[in-house]
Amino acid sequence: MTRQSKILVTGGCGYIGSHVCAQLSQAGYEVLVIDNLSTGFAEALLHGETLIRGDFGDRNLLRSTFSQYDIKAILHFAASIIVEESVAKPFSYYENNAIKFFNLLQEAHTAGVAFFILSSTAAVYGTCNEMRAVRESDPLCPASPYGRSKVFDEWLLEDAVKISTLRHLTLRYFNVAGAGGQGQLGQRGKGTHLIKAVCETALRQRSKLTIYGDDYDTADGTCIRDYIHVEDLASAHLAALRYLEQDGLSTTLNCGYNRGYSVKEVITHFEQILGERLPVHIGPRRAGDVSRLIADTQKIHQTLQWTPHFHELSTILQSAWEWEQKNAF
Repeated sequence: MTRQSKILVTGGCGYIGSHVCAQLSQAGYEVLVIDNLSTGFAEALLHGETLIRGDFGDRNLLRSTFSQYDIKAILHFAASIIVEESVAKPFSYYENNAIKFFNLLQEAHTAGVAFFILSSTAAVYGTCNEMRAVRESDPLCPASPYGRSKVFDEWLLEDAVKISTLRHLTLRYFNVAGAGGQGQLGQRGKGTHLIKAVCETALRQRSKLTIYGDDYDTADGTCIRDYIHVEDLASAHLAALRYLEQDGLSTTLNCGYNRGYSVKEVITHFEQILGERLPVHIGPRRAGDVSRLIADTQKIHQTLQWTPHFHELSTILQSAWEWEQKNAF
């Protein structure tokens, strides 16, 4: 019996992974998802994608999966991602993000997987280049165990490519937000990211919105981030897969818009949509935060010919707000 050819997506039931699965399926790919559903939701798979419930670092599960299916490419999303939590629980973050990733990559290498797309993060840049948009060639100096665990993944993937026919794209995400899937997909559950917290405050699920530090070296004292709509990020993954299928060389790309907004600016834009002020509290800085992270995006545009369609902050906020109102629990 001929093995079925699939694209394997780890963490495909999560926020970003589910948007990518939807776009992959709509583009005609056969999608297989491994997810333990610790933070993901099976109902986020909208197009009949095959779900294997389990841990992406389970070698026995991986060997069984690779023997049953012809896995052409892996898109890896499963990870622990909360910066402040990583400071408090570094061992957990290294186990989930680094050790389990090692297991996955080694089994993929043994199985002869052709392509690997790694979900990485702007947190790898840390505090070295806060005063300008960061380029992929800039030094890496992560300020948290989360960022360091993803640097490990990047380095391991680069070394694996040197001893195999595997080719990869590492995508460094900036701040992902918004909702898509024609209103069916969004960021489920409680979140720690600013736009999620803003929406929860507007829905009275939080008594107040906390700004973590207003004494940073920025115009209004609050941190500046480059926000990217989740649908644009998902489309970057499809462009990355097609690039690899067309014999593109392994490389690393920033995923953002080359434009930053401060925490206070995001709140002000949302209040304009909402038509009222939010209760805001100034709290202490969070461990691991840096003052400014903005993507230099020249390389992704040149490499993938990727064009974002939802880059206005108002579009990101409106889509997130509509999702939260529809799915408030």
